[in-house]
Amino acid sequence: MNISLAGLTATAVETDPNGVIGPETVFHFRQEDDRVWVHYEGGRIDRGYLVGLIDRDQLRFRYCQIESDGTLNGGVSVCELDVDSTGRRLIIERFEWESRDGGGRNVIRERDVDPIG
Repeated sequence: MNISLAGLTATAVETDPNGVIGPETVFHFRQEDDRVWVHYEGGRIDRGYLVGLIDRDQLRFRYCQIESDGTLNGGVSVCELDVDSTGRRLIIERFEWESRDGGGRNVIRERDVDPIG
């Protein structure tokens, strides 16, 4: 299955206790061919970026982020891409910190489209 992340806006629906993102963190995805880049912020994240490569239903990337307390962290992730029963894109992330100990699993899901008022 080929899943495009181009133009995707998403939020975390499951977060690992060893992670920093949360439901308030919003991810804005861009994609060109097999290159993916993302800006994210919200909750405990002041500003975050990731760059990676997509291959069909897998995304590999490196991330770096500045947290609201001024902490700078980063690491690597390997993600499985899927679609849920409502047709929204899912990113099941397995991450490893490079700036501190540990890792974990997060699930990021395509955000509902806000109605135009």
